[in-house]
Amino acid sequence: MPLLFLKGFLIGLAIAAPVGAIGVLCIQRSLHHGFKIGFMTGLGAAFADGTYGVIAATGLTVISSFLITYQYWIQLLGGIFLLYLGIKLFFTKPLHQQATSNNERSAMHALFTTFILTLMNPSTILSFIAIFAGLGIGAAKYDLIQAFSLVLGITIGSAAWWLVLSGTVALIFHHFLDISIMWWINRCAGIIIFLFGIIALWIK
Repeated sequence: MPLLFLKGFLIGLAIAAPVGAIGVLCIQRSLHHGFKIGFMTGLGAAFADGTYGVIAATGLTVISSFLITYQYWIQLLGGIFLLYLGIKLFFTKPLHQQATSNNERSAMHALFTTFILTLMNPSTILSFIAIFAGLGIGAAKYDLIQAFSLVLGITIGSAAWWLVLSGTVALIFHHFLDISIMWWINRCAGIIIFLFGIIALWIK
């Protein structure tokens, strides 16, 4: 059980660590809104990784086959969502220039958007299947409790990465940025995420 948890932890860390659209979004929100919103952004991705881990670890072939079959359309929606998010970020005003009533950003909104955005990348399930096969992890070898231990490790491993990333960015840089710098950060983050959307649509 501890070994399975450790394997899951390392898998979650490996899946989360590469910098992509979610990483850019987590950094932007940590800088703009602080640690809580930045971490909740990453936590949404961690829960999505855990969801895909459940599918791969328990051998839910019906769901994985559905995701692979409709990967084109799911990724199309994900690409469009990234384009929208990129444009929205590009035109986002720095927090101090927003109305007071808009200063509080919903933590659940941050979690939900990245959860959905991560689920809209069905290739993630292929990554889990490939990693599980490479490590000799098969659904037939483990009962539900062992599978739960593995998936819990994946989720916590992914969440640990987002905790470190959002915490480091927010604690070191968040309080030292003025409005003019945040304007440029929002614009750069918007452009990068928009480009990720174009890539998602191009290679779908």
